[in-house]
Formats: sequence, structure tokens, C-alpha cells
Amino acid sequence: MTDTIISSATKEVVIGFDRPFVMIGERINPTGRKLLAAEMKEGNFDRVSADAIAQVAGGAQMLDVNAGIPLADEPALLAQAIELVQAVTDVPLSIDSSIIEALEAGCAVYQGKPLINSVTGEDEQMERVLPLVKKYGAAVVAISNDETGISEDPDVRFEVARKIVNRASDYGIPAADIVVDPLVMPIGAVGQAGQQVFRLLRRLQSELKVNTTCGASNVSFGLPERNWITGTFLAMAISNGMTSAIMNPLHDEVKKIVKAADVLAGHDQDCGAWISAQREGGDPSGAGETGGAPRRRGGRRARLAES
Repeated sequence: MTDTIISSATKEVVIGFDRPFVMIGERINPTGRKLLAAEMKEGNFDRVSADAIAQVAGGAQMLDVNAGIPLADEPALLAQAIELVQAVTDVPLSIDSSIIEALEAGCAVYQGKPLINSVTGEDEQMERVLPLVKKYGAAVVAISNDETGISEDPDVRFEVARKIVNRASDYGIPAADIVVDPLVMPIGAVGQAGQQVFRLLRRLQSELKVNTTCGASNVSFGLPERNWITGTFLAMAISNGMTSAIMNPLHDEVKKIVKAADVLAGHDQDCGAWISAQREGGDPSGAGETGGAPRRRGGRRARLAES
């Protein structure tokens, strides 16, 4: 079975088929968060620090860090944010940008083995990102779209993922260091979005034998009571082989559904994590999910924002 190992200076996280689902905190992303964007642009990282600490306290095993702000020096901001987050938390990070210079700046200051977010199936981008992955001994998120865009056919997306895995191999990057994002579309706009992802997840696990992730909140964008849609999607995705997700760990109902799915999937030995959480009074909760605007992240595709 495939294990993807990500590490900080002091902590290792393993994403794997038979392991507990890995929650990657999404909130350090200024897209769709005007106040955070303004503060980061001015060099104020207080909110970044607070968000990092809160997400880890809320159960995130990893954190995604993004500094994509229009007209700002993204490489410098991303490097600063990564250094700060690593100073206040000990969890591994996902370095999130569509700008190669920002990814390089982030990797240069990172302590440990990061997850680079991301590379697509576009030839030009693979030629730029994959050497960076190899240089820093990182793992990478592979987004299953290419020059033709995002196909609604999961078999086409699978072939894009296969292309990235094969090209990565040419650079000496093993499949264990590829975490495929099958691309989750809003179910309110694409009625078969869930089924498309579930079908693709099964093939990614059984044929490519790669781990997977996604921007979980995309699926519920524009719908009322979003947390229940997001949580149920994640439970079904876990049952079809998804091994991690970029999500908000402060949403208590979503997190509890994920933990329950781990129990039912056999990933929580003797239900130990579930029982422990309940004895401690349940997992910490945060504010409810809101319907933010679409936001850009690594790989030139939208992950929908939460304020």
C-alpha cells in the first residue's frame, strides 16, 4: 500500500490508504478574505499566526499556506508566512502557489519535507514544477487537468493524473510522492460532480496506487447548510479511497463526520481516536461555514473560499 510521508522539522505525517484521514487546514489563504489579504500585504502576520494555532488545536494534521495577493510580492510573503507558521506550530505544511518563484521561495525556507501545491498536467508547468519537487525532495499535489481544461469525464481526468505520475517518474519522483487532486466541482452546478470524483478515486487507488486530496468545500458552494453537504461528501469520498483533504478543521460537524468515517472505514483502530475525542468533550468547534467567493490557488483552478 502507498504511504506519502510529509514532515516538519520535528513531526512526520503519513497519508495512506489504511491510515486515518489527514485534514489539511485551509484557512491561511488570503483569496476571498479581504482583511487577511490586506494585513499580509502590509506585513502583518498576526492573523496568520492565530489561524495556524487555531487550526492545529482544531485537529488539522497539516496546514496549507497560500500568499496569493494581487500586486504583492508573493514569493517574499509566502516565505515569511511559512517561517512564521513553522515557528508557532510543529505540523508539516503544504506550500500553495501557482507561481513557481513563490514555490521556490517557500521551499528554500521550509524545514522538513513539504507538500508542494501544485502541478497540473500542462507540459510547461510539469517542466517547471517537477524539477523543483525533485530538488527539495518534496511531495506534490497533482491536479487532474491540463491544457484542455477540466473534463467532466473522470476517465479523461484519470489519464491526466497518469501522465503526471509517469512524467514525475522520469525525474526520479516516486508515485508515493504524488498526491492527486481529482478536482471537486460544485454539486449545485454539476449534478454528477460527486459521482465523477468517487469513480475517479477508485481508479486512482486501484490502478495508479496514489494518495489523494481535494479542496473539500468546493462541493457545497452556493448551497444552504453547506457543512452537511461537505461532511457527507467527505465521508463518501473516504469510502471510495480519498486519503486527505484541504478543509476547515474548525467546522465541528464536518470534522466529526470525517472521524466517524474513519471508524467505519477501519482506519481508527479499536475506535480509539473517536472514543478519546468524546471523553475529552468532543472536538473543538468554530464558526459555521459561509458561502464565500471562488478563490484561486496552486494549479490555476478555483478552490471556493470560506471567510
